[in-house]
This record gives sequence, structure tokens and C-alpha cells, in this order.
Amino acid sequence: MLDFGAVPRFSAAAFRKIEFLSRYIIPSLLEMSEAQSAQLTPLELVKRNLVELVTEEELAKVMEKPTKRAYIGFEPSGFVHLGWKLCANKIIDLINAGFEVQILLADWHAMINDKLGGDLSKIQACGKYMEDCFYALGVPKDKVKFVYANDFVSDPKYWQTVIMSAKNTSLARMKRAMDIMGRSADEMDKDVSKFIYPAMQVADIFYMNIDLAYGGMDQRHAHMLCRDVASKMGKKPPVAIHTPLLSGLKGAGRMDPIQAKMSKSDPDSAVFIHDQPDDVRRKIKKAFCPEKIMEGNPITDICKYIIFHERPTLEITRPEKYGGNMSINGYEELTRVFTEGLLHPMDLKAAVAEALVEILEPVRNYFTAHPENLEKMKSVVITR
Repeated sequence: MLDFGAVPRFSAAAFRKIEFLSRYIIPSLLEMSEAQSAQLTPLELVKRNLVELVTEEELAKVMEKPTKRAYIGFEPSGFVHLGWKLCANKIIDLINAGFEVQILLADWHAMINDKLGGDLSKIQACGKYMEDCFYALGVPKDKVKFVYANDFVSDPKYWQTVIMSAKNTSLARMKRAMDIMGRSADEMDKDVSKFIYPAMQVADIFYMNIDLAYGGMDQRHAHMLCRDVASKMGKKPPVAIHTPLLSGLKGAGRMDPIQAKMSKSDPDSAVFIHDQPDDVRRKIKKAFCPEKIMEGNPITDICKYIIFHERPTLEITRPEKYGGNMSINGYEELTRVFTEGLLHPMDLKAAVAEALVEILEPVRNYFTAHPENLEKMKSVVITR
């Protein structure tokens, strides 16, 4: 689990250099609109908006393969929030870079992790809703394959891979991968089944013959465990790529990006992708947005990873007495005007809310036309 510590105050230029050197492990291609995407090479598409790539040399070799497989896994566990837009964008990047992408809806993993009360039928119903969410977010139906852990568990070879993965690591190493479950190692002592979870995630990658494993930074320990086990089992280690976790709207625990990520279990901490416009405006208006501070700021995170991915400019509307209207061309300019106090948080939040309402309109339209799985989810009681 990463801890970036307290962030001192710097000039905008100094802050950008420090952020680049200390927070990002590889040069990431940020602030690019969809119109600019067509100008990127396949390798640049894969690397865009990453915080980590392990390793660049291995990725270069994978990119040469005529058939290359990528995957990301999700527990079906509740309503889909804005952070998934970042994931959907990266899935589209991988598809456009020539990968066969599989999305694992990890129903058995969610059952082990007590999501939706551990009820497998509810978890699988949530999986169908999540398929809809990805389609609504623009992931092309004919370019992605959804798989469920339930598809694997009848095959003895899968369980053999789980056991061999467990045999090739230690209990201490397994515990370090527990943050993929959003639980502490101490919690695992109450339920032995949870120790199987990291071994299952490793086995998923081997069983699907994956070349590239993608996830948020909360998946890092699991992917590194897989790479470590691969060397002992004579398996190919997957390239691992990680994108940021959007900060929760409340900003609590903001120095730890894993703890601060948007949460499905706290509705006020997240914008859900099918929220109605007034709900989006209300949540953004209440969101944490400290004046002149970029780091740990959920509103500037949304600008960086969502809004400027979709469009090159953010339009600020405000009275002349407060500076008049303003067009902000990308995250670098936003950093400058916000840290210099030329843009008030309330004006920024109002602009972000309107941009999100527009960006999420296709999602609302999709669920208006296809409401069935969303309505089923609304009838499900979400438990931790």
C-alpha cells in the first residue's frame, strides 16, 4: 500500500516536477482528448494515464505478438461509480492497441469477500448489471469478452493452478496481497476462505493465458504476487499496468490513494455513472476541494483523468466581478490557475459538474433504453 505522505506547498512549476518524479514511475501520456487518441501509437495508448508499468521492456515484446491478451478483474459488488470511467477508457485503449481484452467478473471471489451478503445469485445479477455499465461507458460489445469465475471452477486444472500458486508463496506474502479485497490481514484470521483469494487471482491470470494484467493501484500487490509465483512455476509473468484511483469526494484519508478511492459502499463519496444530473451537481457541490491545492483533491483528479480525457477544454462560467468566463486548456493550465488562486473552488466545481453531466449523458441514455439489470440491482441490498 502506497503512502505519499504529507505534501508541502510549492510553486506550480516545482509541484509538477515533484509530482512527475515521485508519484509517477513511468512517463505517462496525460490530458489527451479522444480526438488526440487517433494520433497515438499502440504503445502510447497502452501507456496513457498509467502510474506504473512493470516492465516497459516486457511490454515492448508483448506488443510484437500477433495475438496478445489483456484482462482486468472486478468483484460484482454494487453500483458503478465514476472511477470505472477511467477503467473503461483504458480498456478501450487496450482494444485499440490490438489486445484481446477479457473482463473477469469475479463472482466466486466476491462471495469469498462477503459482497452482497455472499449470495452468489445476487453477485451474478450484479455482474450482468456491470456488463451493461461497460457497454454504457463505450466499451464495444464485439471487442471485449466477459468471463465469470463460475466458468472456471468446474475445471480441475483451475483448482490445480490455485493450489500450485499457493504452494509457491508464503503465508506472509499472501497476506500482503490482501488489499485487493479491501480488508486488512487481521480480518483474514476470522475466515480461512479469504486466504484462497490471492491464489485464485494469480490462477485466474495463468488460466486465461494473460499477457497483460491491468488494474488500479489497489491491484498492485496481487499482480506482483503473480509475477513472483510465475518465476517459480515456470509460467510467463504478466506485464502489469496500473492506473490511478480516483479520490473519494469527501477527501478523507487523502494522503493514501487506496484508502481515499471512490467507494460504492459510501454513496456520498462517489458519483455513480447513472446518477441523474441534479444528483451529480449536488454531490460535486458538496465535494472536498481545498483552495489552491491539487494533490489529494478529488475535483482536480476528475479533471485530470476524466474530463480532459474526453475534451481538451474545461469551460468556467462566472460573473465578471469574479473574473468572468474562462476556458482552461488542459490539466497543466488548470494547475497554474488553481494553485495561483485565479480560480475559486466553487467555480471549478460548478464547471466540473456540468462537464460530468454531459460526459455521462450516454450512460443515462443507455440505461433509459436498457433498464432491466439496473432495476434488479436497485432491489439488491448492498452489504460489506
